Amino acid sequence: MATSIKDAVKKWAELNEGKTIAEESKVQLCFMMPPIARMDPGLKDLAHVEYLSLSTNCIDRISNLNGFKNLKILSLGRNNIKNLAGLEQVADNLEQLWVSYCLIEKLKGVAVLKKVKTLYMSNNKVKDWKEFDQLKDMTSLEELLMVGNPLEEKHSAEGDWVEQVSARLPNLKNLDGIPFVR
Repeated sequence: MATSIKDAVKKWAELNEGKTIAEESKVQLCFMMPPIARMDPGLKDLAHVEYLSLSTNCIDRISNLNGFKNLKILSLGRNNIKNLAGLEQVADNLEQLWVSYCLIEKLKGVAVLKKVKTLYMSNNKVKDWKEFDQLKDMTSLEELLMVGNPLEEKHSAEGDWVEQVSARLPNLKNLDGIPFVR
């Protein structure tokens, strides 16, 4: 049995007595018991938010974000997400995407994220430069967290991680929590 978004919103209301979710710009529906398994159509009730966190659940795909015109930060870390498809609806306004500790191996879909400045995707499954190179399409990207991905682990051990990333993403200002000095 999974928690629906509608039920998660009810639980949020119970925990935040006196507040209405319609007035909130930041909503966190994290670590639900039982966990949220789907980004179901109930999300439409949250379309006004600037910050949405559905971290630490069992969500396996990104969906139902149409109408989220104000969303700047989307936090989906610690879920079962395997790819970044489904972000097209928020591509015009999203500035930060947090997807660490998921199962992401393929980066197809990031090309639409032209305004994202911060991408946290540590501890995923990205293992080759072909996938990583899709980040080049994210022209506003300034901060990237890739620690714990097989690609980062391999090239950090070989000692050329920073140089490889710097050559591929020349606008990057911060990599894995360390400012770039060029």
